[in-house]
Parts: sequence; structure tokens; C-alpha cells
Amino acid sequence: MHRFFKMTSETRITEAMKTVLARVETASAKRKQELPKLPTRLVAVSKTKPVSTIIEAYQLSQRNFGENYVQELVEKSRHEEIETNCPDIRWHFIGHLQTNKVKKLFETQNLYMVETVDSEKIAAELNKHWNPTEGKKLKIFVQVNTSQENSKNGIATSDCCKVVGFILKECPNLEFAGLMTIGSIDHDLSKGPNPDFQSLLRCREDVCEKLSLPIESVELSMGMSSDFEHAIEVGSTNVRVGSTVFRSRQYSEQRGRQKYILRLGFVQHQPGIDLIHNHQLLLLLTN
Repeated sequence: MHRFFKMTSETRITEAMKTVLARVETASAKRKQELPKLPTRLVAVSKTKPVSTIIEAYQLSQRNFGENYVQELVEKSRHEEIETNCPDIRWHFIGHLQTNKVKKLFETQNLYMVETVDSEKIAAELNKHWNPTEGKKLKIFVQVNTSQENSKNGIATSDCCKVVGFILKECPNLEFAGLMTIGSIDHDLSKGPNPDFQSLLRCREDVCEKLSLPIESVELSMGMSSDFEHAIEVGSTNVRVGSTVFRSRQYSEQRGRQKYILRLGFVQHQPGIDLIHNHQLLLLLTN
């Protein structure tokens, strides 16, 4: 015997967005008073997710979306449904960028920011090919490898002033918006604040002091799905959250023969499971 309980993906995304935004607001309220009074931007990481889910999140007033791969970003930004339904969308490129991909990246419609500038070479290439419309510069973050891991991209903390200074002096088409780090994963907060986040705070202080920049003009991008609340509390103004909002989920629980199968965006045909229409979540109880 099968009993089906259907829940639209829009309902799930609505609930997820409300939960994430509430957590962002709570964390922002806990931020130390001595830190700059800057709003927190939520970037919904939509890599590999279907256009339909992006539109649903946009309809819930989400505007900033992040993509890791140049080709996927270009294709999504130029998708007819995105162009029609999401005129004010703001695309953030959050993956590693190679110089030979810069021209392709600039085919993106509504490109708002590149968060992963990790060398003077990349900055110069972006500056060379960006064609500012109505004087609009391209916003960029400089990526810093605060954890000093070989597996992560980013400049050394000691090079921050040098690279930022180069952008300010040599890249008139770019707007230096702040610093970004990924940092170590799964830091144990019982041992204190994430040292990589603290390192980025010190980098900002150093950059602002040596380059005479107001601290309120330099954002900090740190924090993802697993640690964005802590990141906001210690000063992050830009968090990248993906799985908490968009992920497809599959649960299995042994209650006799109960199975919970939740799929986001589309439902694939599986033996013993009837195909249901697009954009639904399926809860299957098998007795």
C-alpha cells in the first residue's frame, strides 16, 4: 500500500529561505559593537541547481546568486526564463578563475561581482576586458588563503596590501569591495573563534591602515552553509549558502518499511515509484 504526500519545491524553498534569513538576522544582532555597521549579504549558491529553483528563490526576494563554473554561469544567466523572470538578479562568480576564462565570464548577463581574485594577473585581465557601462565598475573581492592550505586558492596574508594596492592604482575598471576567505572546514568553536576568520579581520585592518581606506568600505566575505552564523557574528558581511537552501535530500528511516524520498527540482523514475510532475517533493510511505 502506498500513501503519497506531496509538497511543492516552492514550499520547501520558502521555508528554507525564511529559516536562513532568520539565522542571518540573529547572527547579525550578535555581531560585536566595535565592528563596522554593515548589512549582511546572503549569496545563494546555485551551482548544479535547475533554473526553476533559482526563479523560485528570486520570487522570494533573493537577488544574489553564486556560481562556481564559468560555463554554467553564462548559460544560466542567458537562459530565457531567467532573463524574463529575474531582471534584477545579481550573479556572483565564486569559483577559481583562470585568465583564459575571463572573456567567457564576461558573457554573463547581470554579472555583479567576482569574489575570487587571487593574483595581480587575474585582476589585470579582468580590468583589461571589463567594459564599464555608464561608468559601472566591476566589484571584486580579493581571495586570501588564511588557512595556508595547498588545496585552497588565494593570496598569502602578507601579500594583501600589495595586491589591493595594485588593484586600486592599476585597475580603474575594478571596484575593490573587500576580502574573501574560505578558511579551514569544521573548526571546533569550543576552542574559540575560527582563527582563519580572525586572520581576515587582521588583513582588513592592515589594508585599511596602510592604504588609507575607511574600514566601512572594505567588506569581509567568509562563511558558508556550515559556519555562516559564526562568520557573521565575528564580522562577515557576505556569506555563501547553498545546501541549506537548495539541496536535494534523501532520507531513509527504518519504520517497518517506511521510506522518505525527497527530491528537489525534478523526480527521476525509480522502480516502484510513480513519476510525478516537475518541481515536487515526494514523500513515499511504503507499508
